[in-house]
Amino acid sequence: MKLNTLTRQPFHRLLPMTALLLGSAALAQQTQTLNVGDLNSSYNRNIWWMSIAVIVMAILIFAGVSYALFYTVNKFREDKSTAEPKQFHGNNRLEMVLIVVPVIIVTIITILAARTMAIVNPTPKDALHVNATGAQFWWAFEYPESPVQGGTGTVVNGNELVVPAGRQIAITTTARDVIHAFWAPNLGGQRDAIPGSKKTWQIDTDKPGVYQGNCSVLCGASHANMRFKVVALPKAQYETFITAAQAYKAPAPSNASEQNGYNIFMQGKASAGAAACLSCHRIQGTMAAGAVGPDMSFFGSRNTLGAGIYEGQARINHIKPWIKKCVDLKPGCLMPAYEKLSDQDLSDLQAYILTLKLPENAAYWGKVPVQ
Repeated sequence: MKLNTLTRQPFHRLLPMTALLLGSAALAQQTQTLNVGDLNSSYNRNIWWMSIAVIVMAILIFAGVSYALFYTVNKFREDKSTAEPKQFHGNNRLEMVLIVVPVIIVTIITILAARTMAIVNPTPKDALHVNATGAQFWWAFEYPESPVQGGTGTVVNGNELVVPAGRQIAITTTARDVIHAFWAPNLGGQRDAIPGSKKTWQIDTDKPGVYQGNCSVLCGASHANMRFKVVALPKAQYETFITAAQAYKAPAPSNASEQNGYNIFMQGKASAGAAACLSCHRIQGTMAAGAVGPDMSFFGSRNTLGAGIYEGQARINHIKPWIKKCVDLKPGCLMPAYEKLSDQDLSDLQAYILTLKLPENAAYWGKVPVQ
C-alpha cells in the first residue's frame, strides 16, 4: 500500500520544515545552508516583505490585547475595591470596534497575500522551463526546451538541477509513484509532486552557487535521502553547459576494462544473473534509453550518488557497493542487486560509467561556490 495517496490528511502542510528535521542525521554531511529567508531569490523577497507587514500587525495586536488585559486586571483587582463591579448589558461602541478592527486587519492581510500571489505565481514569458519528476527516491530534471542534437528526446539530468542565475525557472512538478514535494528553500517555495498532476511555479536566485534541495513530504523509507542539488551558474556558463549537453554523445570505451563495463551495462551478464542496465537507465548517444532509473548521461560529471547521499570522493568510494546492493546503503532503493558480479566486473562497470562526462568547459561542479 502506498504511503501517500491523494486522500492524505491536510496536516502534512502544517510544518514542512519537520520533514527536513526528520532527516537531520542524514543531512549531517551537507555543507549547504537551508535558508527560507535567502533574499537572493525574488520569490523569497516577495514573501518576506508580505511577512514583515503581517508580523508588524501581529505585534501590534499582541501589544494591544496585552495592554487591555493587564489594565483590566489591575484596575479591578479585589484588593483595590471590594464593591461589586458595576453591571451593564451590552456596549454597542465596543462591539463595533471588536468587529470592525478584525475585519480591517483580515482585509489588509488578504490584499497583501493576493498581491504577492499575483507577483510570484504567473510564469514569465522568458522563464526557463524544467520538468521535475519525483520517484522513490530520486529526481529527474528534464529540459523540454533543449532537444538533443541528432537524436530523440531532450536533455535530462538526475538529481542535479543546473540553472542560470538571474533568470526565473518555471518548474513543472509531477511524480511517478507516491506524492513527493520539491523544495529548495533558498530559491523559493515548495510544491507537491503528485502522480497524474502537473503543477508549475517559479524559483530563482540572483547569486550563483550550489544549493540544497529536499523532498519535504514523507514518501517512504528513504524520504530523508531523497535530496537534490541546484547549481546556479552565471548565464554564459549555463549556456556552455546546455549547449554541450544537447550535443553530448557518450564516448566509446578506450580500454578493455571500460569495454567490459560497457558490455555489462548494455547487455548484462547472464552467468552472474545480472540484467542489462539499459533497461532502466538512459545514456545519451547510445542505445540505452531506459527511464525507470536516473539518467546516466553525465554521471561522470556529477558530484553526488544516491540522490545526494554521497558527495565528492565518498561518491566514488560507494559506486561499487551501490551497484552490488544499493538497498544496504539506501533503504527502499528499488535498483536490483548485482551481488554475483565479480569485483573485477564491478570495477569495470564503475570505470565505464565514470567516462560519461561533459567536456571540461561545460562541467558545472567547482565553477560556483557552495552556498
